[in-house]
Amino acid sequence: MSAFAHIGMARKPANGDTQPTSYGDAVQQLEQLVTGLESGQMPLEELLTQYQRGTELLRYCRDRLQAIEDQVKVLDDAGALKPWALE
Repeated sequence: MSAFAHIGMARKPANGDTQPTSYGDAVQQLEQLVTGLESGQMPLEELLTQYQRGTELLRYCRDRLQAIEDQVKVLDDAGALKPWALE
């Protein structure tokens, strides 16, 4: 079973944060996290925790994109469906 078979269900990553419920949710969380990191206002103790959260969100986004890419198919010249590949 795919790690994202139950995308609508929130899961708990190892650090206790809730897994995003969608790709858009993950991107929004990443944007907020990056803004916080770039602000220079985050306490040093929190930087590593937030960086780790960012890597979890990025992994989630990459996994979701891969799952979608695996499902997308295109027609070849003969009219047969084949997996879509990035050029």
